[in-house]
Amino acid sequence: MAAQRSRLVLAIAAAAALVSGSARAVEPIRFADAVLEPVPLSSLAGFATDDHAAALDAFRLTCAAPLAALGQPAAVRGSTTDLAAACDAARNVPRENARSFFESAFTAYRVTRPTRVIESERRAGFLTGYFEPELAASLVPGPDFTAAALARPDDLVAIEPGQTPPGLDPALRFARRTPTGFEPYPDRAAIEDGALGDRARPMLWLRDPVDLFVLQVQGSGRVRLPDGRSLRLRYDGKNGRPYSSVVKTIVTEGHLPLEGLTLARWAGWLRAHPAEARRLMRTNAAYVFFKLEEATDVALGPPGGAGVPLTPGRSLAVDATLWRYGLPFWLDGQLSPDASQRGRLVVAQDTGSAIVGPARGDLYLGTGDAAGAAAGNLRHAISFVVLLPKPAAPPASADAR
Repeated sequence: MAAQRSRLVLAIAAAAALVSGSARAVEPIRFADAVLEPVPLSSLAGFATDDHAAALDAFRLTCAAPLAALGQPAAVRGSTTDLAAACDAARNVPRENARSFFESAFTAYRVTRPTRVIESERRAGFLTGYFEPELAASLVPGPDFTAAALARPDDLVAIEPGQTPPGLDPALRFARRTPTGFEPYPDRAAIEDGALGDRARPMLWLRDPVDLFVLQVQGSGRVRLPDGRSLRLRYDGKNGRPYSSVVKTIVTEGHLPLEGLTLARWAGWLRAHPAEARRLMRTNAAYVFFKLEEATDVALGPPGGAGVPLTPGRSLAVDATLWRYGLPFWLDGQLSPDASQRGRLVVAQDTGSAIVGPARGDLYLGTGDAAGAAAGNLRHAISFVVLLPKPAAPPASADAR
């Protein structure tokens, strides 16, 4: 009887320790200006019926990238060790078991803003959409192809955070190398006026400056040559100047109303007003350079910040100074105008200069005009739920083996 009581005491103590450990594991976490509040995945509307296998495919793509070598700040949320363990676990998971994988390998936390009083505002984030344009192009200039997409100049230097040379804006991430040191790179207007000289190296020509501008705003794009061949222009650096929204300027100057303003509409307006277009586009001092590559898997998009191809509807751009690439997120809210879809499981695989803060995301929606229209219509208040990987088990000791 004493032995039975002893075993019972040990069992109760072990259970208490397990419960205590679980409670600690799901306590709220303070992060940036937010609090991460634990939430059961089973309580999220739409989670049970989502296509978890599609999210697993996207997650596995991220696992192929060297996450620790992507240059993200050390303080970002998401342990590379724990993510690596989740990647190992995901390697052999059958697609039909995708849901149970996410439920067992991750702990879900809702991103909340404690300074906001109204509950809906505490949970509110903002989701937009982006896409990969598909544009007509030529390898040689001509009457129908007048706007050159430029390769990265050899004097453009990337600056790591905290390593800005004296005399330059600490926020500067790109600069121009000169014989006497570094200086700010020319802005859009100066580059268009020939400031790069022989360093301006066209890779191909688009139809007009508006197509080039759209490509630079999106950051990458697919082009189709006259012979039918498909190529991809990928982001390869920028001039470091601040980005300014031309669409916002078009609206504030009264040229077009904000309601129903799609990419096709504002781009069409710019083409119809070339003089105004030139002035307005030059208000955006930022200028993007590209590199050219073959478009291999047409079902996937260009590589994002994580270095892996983007998956339409499953790749999310996040603030990469806050979140680790590879973290899954549940987008909790209405994702379609007809309310037919409630929520979606996505993976952090990209970033963008306008994506700032813990509850801000940009969803990649694919290539071409249809994806562009969908991206233009996606501007929703969404609650973000991040899935943090559970702590990896420590390696077994020699005695345990």
